[in-house]
Amino acid sequence: MDVEHYPDDAVARIALAIGEPARARMLYCLMDNHARTSTELAVVAEVSPSTASAHLNRLKGERLVKVLAQGKHRYYSLEEGTVASVLEGLSVLAAGSRNKFVPHTPNRLRAARTCYDHLAGTLGVLLHDRIQTLGWLSASSAGVDNSYDLTPQGVSAFEALGIDLEATRTLRRRFAFACLDWSERRFHIGGAMGAALLRFALKRKWVTQDLDSRALCVTSFGRRELVARLGLHV
Repeated sequence: MDVEHYPDDAVARIALAIGEPARARMLYCLMDNHARTSTELAVVAEVSPSTASAHLNRLKGERLVKVLAQGKHRYYSLEEGTVASVLEGLSVLAAGSRNKFVPHTPNRLRAARTCYDHLAGTLGVLLHDRIQTLGWLSASSAGVDNSYDLTPQGVSAFEALGIDLEATRTLRRRFAFACLDWSERRFHIGGAMGAALLRFALKRKWVTQDLDSRALCVTSFGRRELVARLGLHV
C-alpha cells in the first residue's frame, strides 16, 4: 500500500465522528431510512437540543448525514447507502468474538428488517442464498470484491417479477453486492438490486414495515408467493 497517499487524516476524522456515543446512536437510528428532525435525534441520543445540533453539524461536515429543509423543519437522513454499509460492518466488528457466534438481536429484527434500503435479517440472508442456488447471481465482471451481476436466467426471472432492471442499472451506485448481515453473520443482497427487491416486496405486500422501526413482517400472502415463485420457505 502507498502510505503517502493513504487518506489517514480523513479516515481518522470520520472514525472520530462516528465513534462519539451520542453521534453513533443518531446514525444507527437513521439506519431505518426514515428522516428525523434534530429534536427527535436529540431524544434518541439522550442529549440536549443544542448539543444534538452540534453533533449533527459535525456529522454533516463529514458527509455522514444530509439535511432537507421543509417548511419550519429540517430533516436528517444518512448521506448515502455507503454510510449504512459502513455502520453495518462496524456492528459486525463490535459484536465479533472468537467464541461460537450466538446472536443477541431482538427476534423481530433478526427475522426480517431493513439495512438502510434493502432486505436484511434471516429473510434477507435466505433470499440471497436462494437466489444464488437458483443460479440468478454471478460474480461481477467489473472485478470488484463481493460484487454481483445477474445471469441470463436471473435477468429473465427478475423481469418476470416486474422489476425494472434497466432503471436499476442506471442508478449511481453499485448494482449488487454481498452485504454482511450483522445479526446472521452471513450475506444478504445490497446495492441497487437489493433496494429494488425491498421496494418490490413492499409494493406487492410480501412484507410490511413498522412505522417507527427497521423491523419487517412477512405477510401470509408473502409466504405463499415466496414458495410459489422462489421455492423459499420462511
